[in-house]
Amino acid sequence: MALLLLIHIALFSTLCFAADPSVFLDFKLSYITLSPLGVPQRVIAVNGAFPGPVVNVTTNYNVNINVHNQLDENLLMTWPGIQMRRNSWQDGVLGTNCPIHPKKNFTYRFQVKDQIGSFFYFPSLNFQRASGGFGPIIINNRNIIAIPFAHPDADIVLLVGDWYTKNHTALRTILESGEELGMPDGVLINGKGPYRYNSTLVPNGIEYETINVDPGKTYRFRVNNVGTSTSLNFRIEGHNLLLVETEGFYTTQQNFTSFDIHVGQSYSFLVTMDQNATKDYYIVASARFVNETVWERVTGVAILHYSNSKGPASGPLPVAPSDIYNQWSAMNQPRAIMDFGVWSENSRNNYNKWDAISRSTTESLPPVRIDGKFRATLNGISFVNPDTPIRLADLHKVKGAYKLDFPNKPHDRTPHMDRSVINATYKGFIEIILQNNDTKMQSFHMDGYAFFVVG
Repeated sequence: MALLLLIHIALFSTLCFAADPSVFLDFKLSYITLSPLGVPQRVIAVNGAFPGPVVNVTTNYNVNINVHNQLDENLLMTWPGIQMRRNSWQDGVLGTNCPIHPKKNFTYRFQVKDQIGSFFYFPSLNFQRASGGFGPIIINNRNIIAIPFAHPDADIVLLVGDWYTKNHTALRTILESGEELGMPDGVLINGKGPYRYNSTLVPNGIEYETINVDPGKTYRFRVNNVGTSTSLNFRIEGHNLLLVETEGFYTTQQNFTSFDIHVGQSYSFLVTMDQNATKDYYIVASARFVNETVWERVTGVAILHYSNSKGPASGPLPVAPSDIYNQWSAMNQPRAIMDFGVWSENSRNNYNKWDAISRSTTESLPPVRIDGKFRATLNGISFVNPDTPIRLADLHKVKGAYKLDFPNKPHDRTPHMDRSVINATYKGFIEIILQNNDTKMQSFHMDGYAFFVVG
């Protein structure tokens, strides 16, 4: 389900300046066979690796990634959180891009203009993300721009996410038949299954992730939830998580003992190795806002290994929050997070009054059956990807490719399929109220944009 924001702009090349360095990468996406949860299955690798390689760049770099499709179906790669300024056709979703056909390639070109932070990439078509194809993105500060905390001794990237032992084509068939996928088979951390903390829940022989650290040092953990549907609670046994960044914005710094990371979200924590260094510690990512007794198997466990450790981690896992029946508990953490930017009247440049901002309320309801299949909807509309990508339709003046009639509030009418998009104004401001009336936690993402949360 996609909510597309259409902004009428002319097609210009990405602004690149001689002083801004360029990086050139090749991504070859192919199938490999792995058994992350002990069951052999086909996963999507990038350059033969699962997860894929890190894209490590610096503010204002020009990024060129030549993506080779070695799969047996169409492919698009998307870079959520990267602000696609005046080049939305590089964002890798069907609304703006033509797919890369099997045995073909396409080079994405974009600039990480004025950006920093932790992100990840993944394939956006055909539920392929459920089989892999994802990897981390790090955008570093330029040397002349100080970070608002002492430089950590090293960066550690963790990609956590729910995982099924069926591949994405089988999962897609289940969804298209109108059935739900059900409970995931587990949680992976950096593409690996859980440490055998429980001999009943975790079979023998599972490869798990080990993070090697030195006593007294401080590390920046960049944690990304790359899963498909499950909110996860992240924690490191005995260690505080000092939150410092979320998806490109430095935050006010505060300590947490555990932290909820919803699907698609990325956070940075500073973690100091200040515990008893003679033993190992658990790193845990477990399913959140579910019945944890039933969902106990949906838990990823890695090991934090001190360089002078004398023994393995042992005993029960650190306890997760137990407030799933408190409907407001989901809001306590995000309400406590504040970034250094302040949304104010002065932030709006030429817009000095709220009345100058376009408003839209979008209501998400439980999936309904439309034309024989269960579909997700926003304001009663289940989006149909256009035959001609929207930007290409604009360029070639293709009529009827989409409609600028997305309703600005929910209507009491029969849900239907359509190509309705929100009509916005270039350089204007828009306020979108996201109203989740579904029975499950929802993550909303706006491709190619950053936004202020104002309420």
